[in-house]
Amino acid sequence: MQLSDVFLQLGEERLRQLVRGISIGKLRTYQLYDRFKTRTHLPKVNTENLKKAVPRFIQRLEGKDQEFATDLAQAILIAHMDMIQAVLNYLGIPNQEGFFEKDVDAKAVLTDGWELRAWEQFKGSNDHAILLFYINHLAWELSGAKVAFIPAE
Repeated sequence: MQLSDVFLQLGEERLRQLVRGISIGKLRTYQLYDRFKTRTHLPKVNTENLKKAVPRFIQRLEGKDQEFATDLAQAILIAHMDMIQAVLNYLGIPNQEGFFEKDVDAKAVLTDGWELRAWEQFKGSNDHAILLFYINHLAWELSGAKVAFIPAE
């Protein structure tokens, strides 16, 4: 499964929710604003332009634009570093404030059912769309998941 597939399997409504959660301030803080603006082909990154761009984002994801999918995921996730750090700590994945080494071997802690355990642990205190996206992003990144995890909400 590619990262674009994660977005597509979660569906258009969740993508809309994820895009609404993008923090322009965090993009600027992490010096990602200009790169994201260029990658999204937006004249200006703001909530209104992002909202209107979702149908184009879906087309690009359907076209398997992995660089776009990576930048979109990064823009979504940087606004939720506290949740990311909490999930990684809960799962026992070594990290530095939500960031982990790219070559980390998490197979020992990502045992069968880890997605559901993380979902149950954090669904009450986090937006469902972002938590679900992060669990699937983590599964894609660390364990090469083949299909998206989508629990009954």
